[in-house]
Amino acid sequence: MRKWLVVWLLLCLALPVFAQDEFVEPTADDIQWTCPAGFEGQTLNVYNWTTYIGETTIQDFERLCGVTVNYDNFDTNEQMVARLRQGNPGYDIVFANEYIIPIMIREGLVQEIDLANIPNIENVAERWRGLDFDPENRYTVPYLWGTTGVAYNVEKVGEINSWEDVFNYDGPVAWIADIRTMFSVALKMLGYNPSSTDPDEINEARDYLLERTGNVVTFADDDGQLLLERGEVDIAIEYSGDVFQLTIDCECDTFSYAIPQEGSIADIASMLVPTGAPNPELAQVFMDYILDPAVNAMIVNFTAYATPNQAAIDSGFIPEDFLSNPAITPNEEAMQNLWFLEDIGDAEAYYSDAWDELRILSGR
Repeated sequence: MRKWLVVWLLLCLALPVFAQDEFVEPTADDIQWTCPAGFEGQTLNVYNWTTYIGETTIQDFERLCGVTVNYDNFDTNEQMVARLRQGNPGYDIVFANEYIIPIMIREGLVQEIDLANIPNIENVAERWRGLDFDPENRYTVPYLWGTTGVAYNVEKVGEINSWEDVFNYDGPVAWIADIRTMFSVALKMLGYNPSSTDPDEINEARDYLLERTGNVVTFADDDGQLLLERGEVDIAIEYSGDVFQLTIDCECDTFSYAIPQEGSIADIASMLVPTGAPNPELAQVFMDYILDPAVNAMIVNFTAYATPNQAAIDSGFIPEDFLSNPAITPNEEAMQNLWFLEDIGDAEAYYSDAWDELRILSGR
């Protein structure tokens, strides 16, 4: 079990440490949620990002409801959507980031949910409900949020302040194999909207990235932190929680995480029920369970991502030092230097073509 006294010491990232007295890690005994009757013996099929669930989240749900959970992983939003476009192979619940959700709704890949079946939606802070991509929460239930930034080996690199520090580094670097992430950074650096739909700007961003692939040894499928840990790269563009998990696991101060001064991406993941789900009722039960304060806090404490769940924040189950650390849970000031990816509509094809050209021309 990861202990947050150790976690905070490892994650302080040069910020001052404020002691939190007598913090006790929540356990399954703290879960107040009760599974509705009638689901015993049923099966739930979940499709989620890697490294994006608590240590006992699935087992606790199976025990509380008397059900079986089949749990699969994907590496990118695009990979998940591509699989659903071929026809739902049997998933009851999927996780997706904000920019891909309007596409899923337009293409009929997800179905409406009934919030009456998810009373714990009231635990979600108002600022995270009714977001632009689903203003009435007809399809989505907020899950976790975080940032994308730069993970690096402090002993090899020193310090990262700018995206140019990444592009100009004389050593092995891994970019994340995520189309919108990499193109949004390039567009921002070029002075454009990070969610531009202009094909000329997108192609200019492609060329910008291509010119800076000299130190790139791989485009990593959501495992850049592992390449960093193994010493295969000195820098990896990665999701914040994945990097903090690495720092926790290694019990070292070798690695750090930075949001470059030019800014970077914030993202919020939501839970959705895909069209054709075999068990949409149990999927909504699972959503309600995830929003229980103790359940959500245990996920946050294990994954090191921020939560939109105000009840979990107020519960005392998440260390105050974690909540006040802007590197992990960005405050309003830090949020000014971040952007959310927006729906790009039919421009998705421009990005896909430019990405394919970048991969081919770079040989990576």
